[in-house]
Amino acid sequence: MNQILTVFNGSTTFSKIDLHGAYNLLRIKEGDENLTAFRTKYGSYEYLVIPFGLTNAPTSFQNLVNDIFADFLDVFVVAYLDAIMVFSSSEEEHVKHVTSVLQRLRENNLFAKASKCVFYASSVEYLGYVDSSEGLKMDSSKFHQILNWPQPKNITALQYFLGFSNFYRCFIKNYSKKITSLTSLLRKDSPFIFNEEALSQFQILKEAFTSAPILSHFNPSLPTIVETDASDYALGAVIGQVNDSGKHPIAFDSCKLLPAELNYEIHDKELLGIVWALKHWRKFLLSLSNSFEVLTDQSSLQYFSLPKFLLIVRPIGLSFFLNFTSLSLTAQEGWPLYQMPCHIEITCTQRGGWTSSARILKIFIK
Repeated sequence: MNQILTVFNGSTTFSKIDLHGAYNLLRIKEGDENLTAFRTKYGSYEYLVIPFGLTNAPTSFQNLVNDIFADFLDVFVVAYLDAIMVFSSSEEEHVKHVTSVLQRLRENNLFAKASKCVFYASSVEYLGYVDSSEGLKMDSSKFHQILNWPQPKNITALQYFLGFSNFYRCFIKNYSKKITSLTSLLRKDSPFIFNEEALSQFQILKEAFTSAPILSHFNPSLPTIVETDASDYALGAVIGQVNDSGKHPIAFDSCKLLPAELNYEIHDKELLGIVWALKHWRKFLLSLSNSFEVLTDQSSLQYFSLPKFLLIVRPIGLSFFLNFTSLSLTAQEGWPLYQMPCHIEITCTQRGGWTSSARILKIFIK
C-alpha cells in the first residue's frame, strides 16, 4: 500500500497486465519432482511445474518477476505476483513503457491473459484498489458488499468481516477505535453476545467505508502534516499534504493500546500517538524535501517535560528521532484547523544528534 501511494505520484495513464498460468510458468528444479508426487486411482504422478498450494510458490514466483523487471520496478512498473501495473505521466511515454514491458515478457517466455488486461486507462483496479491521477480509492464493487453485509452470528463470521474491513483500514479515520467492541467479542474467555454496542459499531463501520475519501498520492515536495489523536483504548493518525486545491489525506491508520499503555495518562497517550505515527510513516517523512508538522488536539502537551518525553520514546529508542532534522508539533481542535494556541518544536542536528537539551523542546504561545 505504501509503495502504491509513493510511486504513482504524477501518473495519468495506466495499464494492467495479468500473466497467464502464474506458478505453472515455473519449472520445478530437476530432481525435486518427487516432492510433489500425488496419487490418484489411475496411478501416481509428479508435477514438472510449480502447482498452486506450495509454501514457497509465491516467493519463488515473485523473485522471478522481480528479476525480470529489476530495472523497471518503481520507475514505471509495480508487480505483485502475476499482476503487473505499468504507470506513466503521459500517453506518449506510456506507449514506450508498455512496449518495453511486453518485450521483456516475450524474451522470458511469459504470456499475458488478454481477457484480464487493461491498456491505456485513466484509472485501473489493482490489488483491490482503484488508482487514478487523483489518487487511490476503494473498488466500488466493495461498497455494495459492505452495505449488504449481514450481522455476524458467530466468531468465525465476525473474523471474516474484520479481515475484510482491515484490508481497507487505510481509508478509515480511527479504525481501531471504531472496532473496539467488535474485537472484544473475539476473546476466547467470553461468550459471543452481539449486543447493542457491537451492533452500533458494526453499522458505523459500514457507513464509514461507504464514505471513504480518495487518498492522494504522496509527493515529497509538498507541505506535509501528521494529525494524531488518542482515546482511552486506541491511537489514531492521518498523514496529509497541502497543494493548490487544499488539504488532502494520504493515509489513515490506527492501533489498539497495549495493556500497559492503557494505564497511561491522557497526555501521555497523546504523546505516544505522536511517537507511533512518526514511526509508522517514517518512510514518507524521511523522504520529504522540507520539514513537516504534527497536529494534536491535546494542548496540555505544552507542559510536558524532557524526562516524560524520553520515557515515552524509550521503547522505540531515542536514535529513531535523530533521523528527523526538524519537526513542529501544533495543538489544534480538528483536522481542518491550523491556527491554534500553542506550538512545540523538536529540533535535531543533521549529523544525527540532539543540538542541546535546552533546545530539544522549544515551547511558546502563539
